[in-house]
Order: sequence, then C-alpha cells, then structure tokens
Amino acid sequence: MRDIFIHETAEVAKESTIKSGTKIWNWTKVRENAVIGEKCSIGQCVYIDLDVSIGDRCKIQNGVQIYKGVVIQDDVFIGPNVTFTNDKYPRAHNNNWVILNTVVEAGVSIGAGAIIICGITLGKNAMIAAGSVVTKDVPANGLVMGNPAKLVDQVSFLGSPAKDSEEK
Repeated sequence: MRDIFIHETAEVAKESTIKSGTKIWNWTKVRENAVIGEKCSIGQCVYIDLDVSIGDRCKIQNGVQIYKGVVIQDDVFIGPNVTFTNDKYPRAHNNNWVILNTVVEAGVSIGAGAIIICGITLGKNAMIAAGSVVTKDVPANGLVMGNPAKLVDQVSFLGSPAKDSEEK
C-alpha cells in the first residue's frame, strides 16, 4: 500500500481495498470488501460497511455511517454525521433484511447531519442541505433541503444556487 495513511486506532479489514493517497483517521472502521478510491480523506469515527464502494477524491467528514448497499462515485463531499440507511423496514428480530442500493453520483455534496434513506440516487453534482432527510431521488445539479427534502433550486458545478449565479 503506497502513500496510504491509516491511523493506528483505525480498524481496516485486510479484505478491503484502499487505494493510493488515501488517509483514514482515528477510530474509523472499514469492513470486508469495502473499496476506497485514490486520494480520499476519511475522517474520525467513520463506519464503512461490508461491500461499500467509494470513488476517488472523496472527502468524508467525522462520524459518517455508510452501510452495505451504498455506492459513492468520484469527488463526493459528505459532511459530519451523515447517515445512510440500507433497509426501509428494519427489525431487530428479522434476519431477512432487504438491502436497497443507494447511488451517490460524482460531485455530490451532502451537508452535515443529513439522512439518506436507502434505494435512491443522488444525481451528479447535486447538493443536499445540512439536516435534510432525503427520501427520494435527487436530480443532477438539484439543491434539496428539509424533512422530507424538497427540490428548491439548481446548483452550478461550483455549488452556487442558480438564483444567485449566472452559471448553471
């Protein structure tokens, strides 16, 4: 593993794949068969479940929970304490969980404390406002906020809302 930093308190499964230039900080756990791309920054106390896929150049802040069934493409920002779910009807006594896949397309930004309900797609370069609960697909370049999250605007490639910018 070339130029990879894994903090001594992080727990990274030998069966995971961590690519060049990635940094994994303290008290983070990366499970078996997870794949983390090149030049990523994974903050402290992050949980990355079995089979999760994370693209290149992603920044995942502290306390994020990413469960099985989530695919994160390149250049995604995930703010502190974001949680992804993976079963719409979980029960402690049910061993037959139905994992619904969630796709986070390239360039998405997710604000602090957002909750992403499973089985949806966050479109390319979309922006999720802090504290939002996202229950359905978000279109490319869409800006959503609230509980449940609603589409309120479009954002530019750089993240400026359309109403505040000439660039779309």
